[in-house]
Amino acid sequence: MEAQVRKDWSVMSEIELVYKNKIKASERPLATDSEKAYRLFASVWNWDSIELREEFKVLFLNNGRRVLGWLPVATGGISAVSIDQRLMFAAALRGAATGIILAHNHPSGNLTPSTADLVFTREIRLSGEILKIELLDHLIIGPQRNQYLSLADEGELV
Repeated sequence: MEAQVRKDWSVMSEIELVYKNKIKASERPLATDSEKAYRLFASVWNWDSIELREEFKVLFLNNGRRVLGWLPVATGGISAVSIDQRLMFAAALRGAATGIILAHNHPSGNLTPSTADLVFTREIRLSGEILKIELLDHLIIGPQRNQYLSLADEGELV
């Protein structure tokens, strides 16, 4: 038995691009360097569970490096987190972001990027180039306040 295909296109599902801006452009925080980016991430991080599981978050920025918004992309286990790039870039496109800053934590406190961290960062940078969304930084955050490593500062985004 063959499935029937609708011919009335007026009943198609609609996909809507929505960005709910709550802050005036002039009042949006700036993320011009790794320290400012870290402070923004620290303000939304769950510090009660930072030693228990990895989390992955992203900041979306405009051309002036003002923050359009942030997204908690994924929560994982003690030593890994799985990220779906498509969801992250869908949100970036929805918000008309021209730049992104990534962050994930290492519950162990060891800020050395793993091979998987570096490979993933490279993949995101290359995917972003296709979409004209620049990867500005990727922070690895430790469980102690003010403990982070910037892959941009370390020259790992080249």
